[in-house]
Amino acid sequence: MLARLALAVVSVVALAPPVTTAGPYAAPAVLPGLSPQTLTVRYAAARHEIERAVSTARRVRDRGRARDLSVLLSPGRSFLSFDARGAGRIVEVDGDLAGADRIAVVVPGAGNRIGGFDSWKFAGGAARSLYLRTKALDPAANVAVIAWLGYDSPAVVSRAAVTAGRAVHAATDLRGFVRDLKAVNRTAEIGLFCHSYGGVVCAKAAPGLPVADLALVGSPGTTADRAADLRTPARVWAARSTGDWIRHVPNIRFLGLGFGRDPISRSFGATVFDAGSGSHSQYFRPGSRSLRNLSLIALGQGA
Repeated sequence: MLARLALAVVSVVALAPPVTTAGPYAAPAVLPGLSPQTLTVRYAAARHEIERAVSTARRVRDRGRARDLSVLLSPGRSFLSFDARGAGRIVEVDGDLAGADRIAVVVPGAGNRIGGFDSWKFAGGAARSLYLRTKALDPAANVAVIAWLGYDSPAVVSRAAVTAGRAVHAATDLRGFVRDLKAVNRTAEIGLFCHSYGGVVCAKAAPGLPVADLALVGSPGTTADRAADLRTPARVWAARSTGDWIRHVPNIRFLGLGFGRDPISRSFGATVFDAGSGSHSQYFRPGSRSLRNLSLIALGQGA
C-alpha cells in the first residue's frame, strides 16, 4: 500500500512544471553583518535592492513583477534583506527589532513568492497580521515580528514540496538568521511560527537553536516521530484547523517522500492548541481564532 501511495505522489509531482530561477535580476550586494549598529544600513541597503529590481522589471517589461515590487517601497517598511531572483527571497521586520522583549519569526510554507507577499496567506501579510494582533491584545507589549521568506519556497505541486531536501538547506539559513538575531538583541525571547512546509524547515533547524517557542500550524509533519526528537529547548506547539486539507495527507515517510507523524497527534507530544475552522491558508487571517492563539504564544501568554 505504501509503495502504491508513493508511486501516486511521484506521478502527481512529475506533472508539475519545473521551477526556473534564471532571469534578468541581479544578485544582491553583500550586506554587513547584523548588529544594533548596522540595522539602519541593512534597511537602507535592502530598500536599494528593491529599487534596483523595480528598475529592472520596468526595463524588461515585467509588469507584474514591477507592480509587486513597487508596493514594497511603501513608506515605513523595513527589510533586512531582499533578493529578486527566481520567486524571490524577502525578510521584513515589523516593530523595534533591537529593543523588543520578544521576537516572532514567521516561516512560510510552499508557494510563497514576491507576488502576493503582502497577503495574510503569505509570509509578509501573515507577519503583519500577527504583529497587529499582538499589539491589539497587549498594546504595551514590546514585540517585533519578522516575515522570513529567506529560502526558495517550493511550488505547492512539486516533488520538492513532499520531500525534505529543500527544508534541509533552508534550515541552515534559518539557524544562521536566528544567531544573527541574537547578535542584534541578546535578551529577547525568540519564537518560530511555522506554516505548512515551513514546519519541516523549522524542525530541521530546531536542534539546539536558542528559541523559546516553536509553533507548527497546518504542518504535514516534521520527519520526527516525537517533539522530543527535535532536540530543542523550545516549547513545541501544534495546531490544525478543522477546514485544513492537510488532514487528508497520509502521515508517512517512505523512500524520502512524506514527513511522518502528525504533529497534532498525542504520540508526537506537542502542546496542541485550537486553530478554529479555517482553511489551510487562513491561520493568520485577521479575526481568526488561530491568529489570536498564535498571538498569545508570541506574547509569551500561551498558558
